[in-house]
Amino acid sequence: MATIEEILELERIDADIYRGKAYTSQLQRTFGGQVAGQALVSATHTVADEYRVHSLHGYFLRPGNPDAPTVFLVDRIRDGRSFCTRRVTGVQEGEAIFTMSASFGKPSEGLVHQDTMPQAPDPEGLPDESTTMTEAQRSVFREWENFDLRIVPRDQLVTHPNFAAQQRVWFKYRHPLPDDQVFHVCTLAYMSDMTLLGSAKAAHPGENPQSASLDHAMWFLRPFRADDWLLYDQTSPSAEDGRALTQGRIFDREGRMVAAVTQEGLARTGRPMPVDQHARRAGQDA
Repeated sequence: MATIEEILELERIDADIYRGKAYTSQLQRTFGGQVAGQALVSATHTVADEYRVHSLHGYFLRPGNPDAPTVFLVDRIRDGRSFCTRRVTGVQEGEAIFTMSASFGKPSEGLVHQDTMPQAPDPEGLPDESTTMTEAQRSVFREWENFDLRIVPRDQLVTHPNFAAQQRVWFKYRHPLPDDQVFHVCTLAYMSDMTLLGSAKAAHPGENPQSASLDHAMWFLRPFRADDWLLYDQTSPSAEDGRALTQGRIFDREGRMVAAVTQEGLARTGRPMPVDQHARRAGQDA
């Protein structure tokens, strides 16, 4: 399968226009993390080096065709002294499949605090998810064979009594990545779409709802490496009207909170899931 370096390497077509390649995929739709990661790369190409991305807000507008490249159009919304803003539209066959706003800022001094990282067993003591899947799940998980995911078992999960649905996942890229922090940020944008909607299912064992990402927001808080273990602390505070709200906090091994994520996705029941979506859901929940 394609490496993250290949996925995030975009072709410059013209000023503020980039193209992301298509790669062999088992999925019915283009993986949302791939679209978000490539869109963010496009935006970073249009800002000066002294600006660092601190947030993104994206909407998945149409299912992407995984066999077709995606063209990214970047609008330079604002260039200020401390912050600059970009809007990116991902297009296939003349139609927008994804839109994202990203904000970049210069480092500055200010207040410092963070939540304490929740308790979790060391990732080395947990099974690699790729070794515990069914054959159907494994066929889809080949999309992410370069990523090491280890879900904390329910009997080892320290939960909060006021939270409706909780899940924790250790993850990292399996191979050494370049030292460029921008590359790690874009890699994490890709990774952040993995497993998050599955946290909503934690409160409904046995259910198999229709599932697809609707929107995705991220805040990048501190430098990190995506090829070192990161703990993805996931919750789903609410599900209603066929949609589930999910949230994630990402910590490094030293307990530093490096990113926060919020995502809403479909969580429809009462109708059978199309056969070609079962494989996608299997991989997403892995």
